[in-house]
Amino acid sequence: MSFGDPNNPYGQPQGQGQQPGYGYPQQAPQGVPQQGYGYPAAPPVSPYGGGGYPGGPTEMPGNVKAARVMLFVIAGLQVIGAVLFGLAAATITAAQNDPKLKEDVQFQQLADFSTGGIWAATLAVLAWGILAIVLGAKFGSGGNGIRVTTIVFGAITAVLGLYPFLLIGLVHTVLAVLIIVFVAKSDGAAWFNRNKQQY
Repeated sequence: MSFGDPNNPYGQPQGQGQQPGYGYPQQAPQGVPQQGYGYPAAPPVSPYGGGGYPGGPTEMPGNVKAARVMLFVIAGLQVIGAVLFGLAAATITAAQNDPKLKEDVQFQQLADFSTGGIWAATLAVLAWGILAIVLGAKFGSGGNGIRVTTIVFGAITAVLGLYPFLLIGLVHTVLAVLIIVFVAKSDGAAWFNRNKQQY
């Protein structure tokens, strides 16, 4: 082999414009980090399960905790509402038994209809409060289904807070919107999806 042979492993380094041969490996310019032959770098650590770690967070994020508390507040407001509805129904029933109003047929018919509607509303309000408690209680162990159900619950609560209960439902609407935002954020998603991911 001659000194200028491109197949000579001990030949001159390749110049510009020449095809790379079997000579020495080309060096990276200054300032460019050298590529190693070891294992790839570990993914960055994220407290909420991102960055390649599939295990998810080990502690409930603060905004998810806040959403849970807001669910319990909504449940408490629902219980208060159910008590008020029940008192209204009981008051109408007591008025029906008043001897002065016993003979008023129109009042009795209206009272019967109103009492039935109010008792139905009482049960609905109470059931909505129980659902809020169940959702809040499942935040610790629930998966993505609890997250989706909570978002739907928040959307319905926000709409009902605006109509037909605007004056008394404004607090519900604000809490419901905050619940949706907190649960729908990326760390909320990481928290509720953690059970389905494998290490």
